[in-house]
Amino acid sequence: MPDPAAPTVLCIATYEKGHQFIRECKRQGCHVLLLTVDTLKDADWPREAIDDTYYIPRQIQRDDLLKGISHLARTRVLDRIVALDDFDVETAALLREHLRIPGMGETTARYFRDKLAMRVKARNQGVLAPEFVHTVNDDQVRRFVEEVPGPWMLKPRSNAAAIGIACIERPDDLWPALDALGDRRSFYLLERFVKGDVFHVDSLVWERDVIFNAAHQYGAPPFSVAHRGGIFTTRTVAKAASAWRPLMAINREVLSTLGLVRGVAHTEFIRSADDGRWYFLETSARVGGAYIVDVVEAATEINLWREWAKIEIAGEDRPYHLANVKDGYAGLALTLSRQEQPDTSTYTDPEIVYRVKKKHHAGLIVASQDPIRVDALLDDYTGRFLQDFYAFAPAPESPSA
Repeated sequence: MPDPAAPTVLCIATYEKGHQFIRECKRQGCHVLLLTVDTLKDADWPREAIDDTYYIPRQIQRDDLLKGISHLARTRVLDRIVALDDFDVETAALLREHLRIPGMGETTARYFRDKLAMRVKARNQGVLAPEFVHTVNDDQVRRFVEEVPGPWMLKPRSNAAAIGIACIERPDDLWPALDALGDRRSFYLLERFVKGDVFHVDSLVWERDVIFNAAHQYGAPPFSVAHRGGIFTTRTVAKAASAWRPLMAINREVLSTLGLVRGVAHTEFIRSADDGRWYFLETSARVGGAYIVDVVEAATEINLWREWAKIEIAGEDRPYHLANVKDGYAGLALTLSRQEQPDTSTYTDPEIVYRVKKKHHAGLIVASQDPIRVDALLDDYTGRFLQDFYAFAPAPESPSA
């Protein structure tokens, strides 16, 4: 018989992900419920770890969602509501607020979803970020373009990754782009383009304290790979590297400023090639995509999905303790592939710890105690992937299931 005292966790996922989170919740004795969209009925969910699954239309209305989950709450005591994907963060916050369930509320959720909200909050607290303007007011946009030299990045406020971002080279190109947005203009911002090296820091937070950090540096910036092509790479930043200390400092400042109390965060920064300063780009209260969670685990032996699950259900009777952290190095090379099932068997280096198994994707994760070896392997794979597998498709203008 299930333990009636065990916590019930409602996981929200409108994209298929979070399998390890779900399994860890079940391993910890939780009742696990999954709320997902009807188009994912046949997805490969870890059904052995899910007690009940509820399906909704992808475009469900706010009131219908509130009524549906409130109806569920008549017979289920929901102890935690967790968004497994970036696009579900605001939905989870809405439900927590309505049902008065502990966790991130709607105001804080905005800081981890809305690129405008997080920038305004960060700027007001003195965190360095590229100059930006909300694209809602013509005069403010015009003044921004006059004062801040281009190029500029036109960004949707609530999409993830590089989806919907455009680089605007000249003022003459800006106004047609804004006109094309129509009534969606207020959902965008314009930001000064900063040339430089882009980094991501993946963190675990417990009671407002950043208890775990893993810093990695992208090869080509994600926007460039998504929109112009190339091989996606990321690699561990060594603690002895000059980037480590400033990354740790600005990451803690950002997460403290935006008010993350418990959970996981994926935050991106850029080191300007012009002035050498560190700029905050964006953050999210989720596990990083593109196999970053596997890179972090290869380097540190910390699985962010599993640790996040433990943090979510922790309390006085379930204290949280971070697992032992390994001080290693890892990296990822990833590309779209011309072949549906690319064959990476000719890549035989002993440092390979993970091979991506996804249609039309080729990817390898390597791990070593020597960061120079990781760099050498990724540099080698970048050239070989271009010959063996590489294909290019521009980033979509909107998310797809």
